[in-house]
Amino acid sequence: MRKGMLRCVMVLCCGVIFASGCAKEELVKKEEPVAAPVAPAPKPAQPVAPREEVLPTQTVKEAPVPVKEEAVQEPAPISALEKIYFDFDSFTLSQASRDTLAKDAEILLKKLSGKIQIEGHCDERGSDEYNLALGEKRAKSAMNYLVTLGVPAERLSVISYGKEKPADPGHDEAAWAKNRRDEFVIVK
Repeated sequence: MRKGMLRCVMVLCCGVIFASGCAKEELVKKEEPVAAPVAPAPKPAQPVAPREEVLPTQTVKEAPVPVKEEAVQEPAPISALEKIYFDFDSFTLSQASRDTLAKDAEILLKKLSGKIQIEGHCDERGSDEYNLALGEKRAKSAMNYLVTLGVPAERLSVISYGKEKPADPGHDEAAWAKNRRDEFVIVK
């Protein structure tokens, strides 16, 4: 009788522990603001002192000549870096994605300086955890390919948003295809 009672208590204790489970950790990091790229401030025009010319019979003072501000060469707009897209449940780069990354690498090496963050995104299907992992694999596959094309790894970072930031809020294959993507953001 005593053994039976002990078994019942043990089963109940195990059931309570199993039912309560572990505390859930927050899997998606809170969105931190990303500092926007700051364009260098244009140099203020310096006033030009009037020039004096001495002519044989008179002194002429000229009005200040307006100084044209030098054109500030800004980095290529972020739209210059094209997004790449993935097949369902895949982080393998298609030939179209590789071609796009080759163009992006050329821009990164010739026109853009600073760091680039590669954001991995997924469609709404699948669990949060699965999509976060898949988004990270997608971003890392793009980063690895850019590195093989000559972009320094220290200029690149990856982040996964999983299904948290859809490009298209629709619930059909066309919308899902737009959401399975990597985007490139200038962070410095």
